[in-house]
Amino acid sequence: MPKRKDLKSVLLIGSGPIIIGQACEFDYAGSQALRSLREDGIETILINSNPATIMTDPTMADYVYLKPLTTKSIIEILEKHPNIDAVLPTMGGQTALNLCIEADEKGIWKDFGIELIGVDIDAINITEDREQFRELMLKIGVGMAPQATATSFLKGKEIAQEFGFPLVIRASYTLGGAGASIVYKPEDFDYHLSRGLEISPIHEVMIDKALMGWKEYELELLRDENDNVVIICTIENMDPMGIHTGDSITVAPAMTLSDSTYQRMRDMAIKMMRSIGEFAGGCNVQFAVSPDENEEIIAIEINPRVSRSSALASKATGYPIAKIASKLAIGYTLDELDNQITKSTSALFEPTLDYVIVKIPRWNFDKFEGSNRELGLQMKSVGEVMGIGRSFQEAMHKATQSLEIKRNGLGADGKGYKDYDVIIEKLTYPSWDRVFVIYDAIQIGIPLSRIHEITKIDMWFLKQYEELHMLEKEISTHTIETLPKSLLLEAKQKGFADRQIAHMLECWESEVHKKREELSINRVYKLVDTCAAEFEAMTPYYYSTFEDEVEKADGSRFSENESVVTDKKKIVVLGSGPNRIGQGIEFDYCCVHGVLAAAECGYETIMINCNPETVSTDFDTADKLYFEPVFWEHIYDIICHEKPEGVIVQLGGQTALKLAEKLDKYGIKIIGTSFESLDLAEDRGSFSTLLKENNIPYPEFGVAETADQALQLADELDFPILVRPSYVLGGQGMKIVINKNELEEHVVDLLRKIPNNKLLLDHYLDGAIEAEADAICDGEDVYIIGIMEHIEPCGIHSGDSNATLPPFNIGDLVLQQIKDHTRKIALALNTVGLINIQFAIKDDMVYIIEANPRASRTVPFIAKAYNEPYVNYATKVMLGEKKLSDFDFNPQLEGYAIKQPVFSFNKFPNVNKNLGPEMKSTGESILFIDSLKDDQFYELYQRRKMYLSK
Repeated sequence: MPKRKDLKSVLLIGSGPIIIGQACEFDYAGSQALRSLREDGIETILINSNPATIMTDPTMADYVYLKPLTTKSIIEILEKHPNIDAVLPTMGGQTALNLCIEADEKGIWKDFGIELIGVDIDAINITEDREQFRELMLKIGVGMAPQATATSFLKGKEIAQEFGFPLVIRASYTLGGAGASIVYKPEDFDYHLSRGLEISPIHEVMIDKALMGWKEYELELLRDENDNVVIICTIENMDPMGIHTGDSITVAPAMTLSDSTYQRMRDMAIKMMRSIGEFAGGCNVQFAVSPDENEEIIAIEINPRVSRSSALASKATGYPIAKIASKLAIGYTLDELDNQITKSTSALFEPTLDYVIVKIPRWNFDKFEGSNRELGLQMKSVGEVMGIGRSFQEAMHKATQSLEIKRNGLGADGKGYKDYDVIIEKLTYPSWDRVFVIYDAIQIGIPLSRIHEITKIDMWFLKQYEELHMLEKEISTHTIETLPKSLLLEAKQKGFADRQIAHMLECWESEVHKKREELSINRVYKLVDTCAAEFEAMTPYYYSTFEDEVEKADGSRFSENESVVTDKKKIVVLGSGPNRIGQGIEFDYCCVHGVLAAAECGYETIMINCNPETVSTDFDTADKLYFEPVFWEHIYDIICHEKPEGVIVQLGGQTALKLAEKLDKYGIKIIGTSFESLDLAEDRGSFSTLLKENNIPYPEFGVAETADQALQLADELDFPILVRPSYVLGGQGMKIVINKNELEEHVVDLLRKIPNNKLLLDHYLDGAIEAEADAICDGEDVYIIGIMEHIEPCGIHSGDSNATLPPFNIGDLVLQQIKDHTRKIALALNTVGLINIQFAIKDDMVYIIEANPRASRTVPFIAKAYNEPYVNYATKVMLGEKKLSDFDFNPQLEGYAIKQPVFSFNKFPNVNKNLGPEMKSTGESILFIDSLKDDQFYELYQRRKMYLSK
């Protein structure tokens, strides 16, 4: 059935600010859906309150409303656009679904004659109400764990008595496992039951008999109006039941499932999807499988929407689930749509993978002091990475290299645990580093059977680990001179980094790289093509691997490289890797705009990134996508292969910036601000000296590299003192100390965590006002794109502050100083591109806190508030294509825009929620107000001092 003719205008609900449990994967889904609908000439209206994302860019929809996600906002939009025919709520995670249900209950959709597409209300209600879902599953013959619903404390106690322990408590209508817990002992039950009932918006929990140690799987499905169903991807959790899928290491395709069980699981998933409603769209189903020969299958849940795993499945297979789901929602059938990758086959097919993908979550426990780091049913990760390889081992290594936690992969970096008791403890209580601890356990001789007994991780995965350990042992018996080619090739095929092999051989990484070149063990690039190369793919989406050379009839040898290098001039944009606190989706926004601007300037654009949740890793954002770790070895090999004009590092946050030194050392051109200038701004001591030379005020400071030096400086500086390490993001390690004991303790701790760092100690300006400016500089001229004043006082990290654009309480004299200092610093640093400068204002004097000559967290916010594409302009300046005088700047904002941070403290109930110099927020929303008399502004201003902590 072709596209419906009656749908001319569709409202799409976004997912709001990034929180733990609902991150950029929904931004990615929403962006794809908007593009998909617009391709069909449908008018798109978007509501989403998140300014940091590409989804709310004015180019993404016909009308973008940066408004709070409330029914009040929905009514305002529907009144303004009486021509809206339908609403698509399945792309915005649980937030969008919950808002859709609320609007339905209030009769809003009915009042305005709005149709729901992509899902129906009954399907949402059945899947969210665990009692209804259970009854339906039993009716259609799908197994469920013994479970019952409690809507009161007393009922919950009765169920526990009947089932016995361990039990799982899950709150209805929540996301990211909020309110879910495993209870092993009766004495812990009351607390978890009360919490689950409290967190559920309808005060209902489902209590299950815990299937601890069962294997967990997820299937991603699509269905059209003709009831055609395809299964896009089967994902296996390496971690068994008991850990939320968002916190699990996952693998696609499934590795340890027998074919007959897989067929049974497929049939069950299709039956489940058909049973919950008549809608056309996407669906995610989760199953548990018993870890014995019977492989009994039990359904866990079904989500009738694009899920967290849909982004992963899309990137893993190259099948754009959200894009196709949107087409199905407006009436197309699968057999009418093209496979987006081959362009010549139909979308009614199931992808086949001739590679393996591994997803590993990225946590940020260091930001939540005192948090319980054990992983369980409640999701705690803030981002994720994906590795693609020809084997599980290669993909696993690439994923661990992508995490950016100062590890080079599994083992072989001298950072593993060696203490038996510590290792057993870490295996028993799963934490963020269990993926590495399994290797450590094998290394100290703990038998696989014991590791399996403790972790219940399938023996197949553990054997893969063991093979890696055996290979490391064998390589360690050689030197760089005696290492045979076959062993080096095997190590590379299994994903070991040059740096790890150098560690095994006790030599330099560069020597391993040189040896590889001499033996012609070079990376080759393969296409992600959805169909295991059965049909020709048109999509430039690549991953790297190592292959044995094949000898041809004429005696020549070669290994096939599917990435064909063109003779066009090229630009590489380095992505920002996994999301984390301090470096989130705003850098993805910047990278996407950078790619598009470089393309407008006639360059072939190349994107390198490893984050499956984002738009920058969409296969049609850049001309070529390399889904690879943002890790030196991988980047250098791509650059040697592609030979670009240069690399843009200032759009990918600290991740890309940290690689500038290496690029500079290897003679690779950095586009925009040079490495010397980037380094000078990052090195807090050198930067303060530059301020001194330019007569720009700054708090009294000193630089220390040891605790002794820090204590000597304290005598000169006066407490309170702000301690700040160099080369960090999101205020990592920053702290205000008020006496010598605190100072010594913090400095010793910092230098242990970040060795050889230069610490800046400066006198903390108590009670100062904080402001920041973002600007573009072309080397000769400076244009300030925005000056923001923070509602909170100085001392709270800028990412955690409510920032007001334009300033609300700064006099002309102070404003002029900010403008003068910004101009002077941008030029003194020889900035070419973007720069962010932070200020403290005390007694009408403006002091400089820091400057970052790169895209900052606030650039997307300013671009949305003023409705101008500043990253596009800045990229053209970096490329030398334009000067500032070539642009016609015309910012448009009536009243004020406020950037409001959003925290995920509810995932860590015992954590100190006080704010300070280290950033803790996971996302942000934007609030527009007409005047300072607005009640919301008044409330923020009243609360401004509540959280300040030293």
